[in-house]
Amino acid sequence: MVPELSNGITVDCMRAITVREPGGPDVLEWTEVPDPAPGPGEVLIDVAASAVNRADLLQRQGLYPPPKGASDVIGLECSGTIAALGEGVAGWNVGDEVCALLAGGGYAEQVVVPAPQVLPLPAGVDVVTAAALPEVACTVWSNVVMDGRLKLGETFLVHGGAGGIGTHAIQVAKALGATVAVTAGSAERLARCAELGADITVNYRSQDFVAEVGQADVVLDNMGAAYLGRNIDVLAPDGRLMIIGMQGGAKGELPIGKLLTKRAMVMATGLRGRSVESKGAIVAQVREHLWPLVGSGAVRPVVGEVVPMADAARAHRLLDEGDVFGKVLLRRER
Repeated sequence: MVPELSNGITVDCMRAITVREPGGPDVLEWTEVPDPAPGPGEVLIDVAASAVNRADLLQRQGLYPPPKGASDVIGLECSGTIAALGEGVAGWNVGDEVCALLAGGGYAEQVVVPAPQVLPLPAGVDVVTAAALPEVACTVWSNVVMDGRLKLGETFLVHGGAGGIGTHAIQVAKALGATVAVTAGSAERLARCAELGADITVNYRSQDFVAEVGQADVVLDNMGAAYLGRNIDVLAPDGRLMIIGMQGGAKGELPIGKLLTKRAMVMATGLRGRSVESKGAIVAQVREHLWPLVGSGAVRPVVGEVVPMADAARAHRLLDEGDVFGKVLLRRER
């Protein structure tokens, strides 16, 4: 659409989800914003779908602003078709179906993304379902494999096994030959985690994961402070604790004596604020090593709900309620 401004100048516009003011899901509005245009080294994607992540809920509440220079539109991943190429972009063509890791902008009809953050669709994955992959794939691979160095025969523990990160991490760790332990909040959700490959399932409402798991070589944690002490207790000698969230609080006491005794590592990482070069290195690793596992079916996207993009408020409620198994997608209706 091409609205006219008061000075007579026309501006090409698309539709996107904007945040009227910080608050609950009802502050999300499907409205018109100026069209994005790719700069040098960037790709313009005609969006087919995006996905809802915990960070999106925080941004909606005003608690997680986008990095400097990133779009104010929510959305950390998308899938779709390349609509235009910026100067200097090689290896891609207009019309290619792709998915991409974003710093923002996914809840929209179009988005601009640096070319190093673009991925081809894995074999056998359709263009809408592919929106479930970039954020979880890059988060899991960078934390569990690149930094966590999970190896064949080790034990891996992931908290929140029924969520988007958890369902993906279970499969990746299993494909790498690890023994996989998960925590989740119900017998039904744990049973579904077991179907994905989890060997040890722990109901965090009634069981102590330290007692049930014994020792884990790598722990992927989204809880932060609430689990910090027990996560260190469960670490095996030379274990690695990878913290990617603070759902259980931001400040905790670190038992340095236990870390020294175990020669353990605690590492907290974020993906969104990394440089294009850093994200590009992760994306390249995902494309080379993880995409073949997805193409073979060893790792598959797990989608719990698909919601029209214009109804993003409903999608946020679904994720906030915690009843969805896997990812919540936002599909653009044409």
